[in-house]
Amino acid sequence: MLNRVVTVAALAVGGMLLSKKLKGSRNGFGASSSVTETIEINVPVKTAYNQWTQFEDFPQFMKSVKEIRQLDDKHLHWKANVAGEDKEWDAEITEQIPDTRIAWRSVTGVKNGGVADFHKISDTCCRVTVQMDYEPESALESVGDAFGAVRMELRGNLQNFKELLEKRGSETGAWRGKVDQH
Repeated sequence: MLNRVVTVAALAVGGMLLSKKLKGSRNGFGASSSVTETIEINVPVKTAYNQWTQFEDFPQFMKSVKEIRQLDDKHLHWKANVAGEDKEWDAEITEQIPDTRIAWRSVTGVKNGGVADFHKISDTCCRVTVQMDYEPESALESVGDAFGAVRMELRGNLQNFKELLEKRGSETGAWRGKVDQH
């Protein structure tokens, strides 16, 4: 009996969360969402930043990313699995300040954008904060979003990035160029 009550309560809460998430959109998807996650990494800020600029290495620590091709200093082509569906899109780097920030937005396909901020804590430790905005494109993506799937994936990706860097101790390369917002 107690198990049924707990199950019904969990379903009710889940339904309320989903209902709140889906409001504000005609068809239940297309509503914009945002997630932010932060992690401390035991490497210098320069090392973390340099590795983040190696976009083609992202599949090593982002489980849903299949491939990223850097087209030029400001443009990337992504291939990833989103909610069980293979998708592709192009993204533009809108701001890049060495050891401080990288911001991007999609220009085709999956609507998303965000910023990765890098903060020096000490000579051997830094904080990386990633904030992402995105628009779920399907009912399945909206349901996953309502239940925190994107947040959990971002948290896992940052943990994988931390483990990769701390194990290796150095970056695989660096791009130290600057991209201005304007």
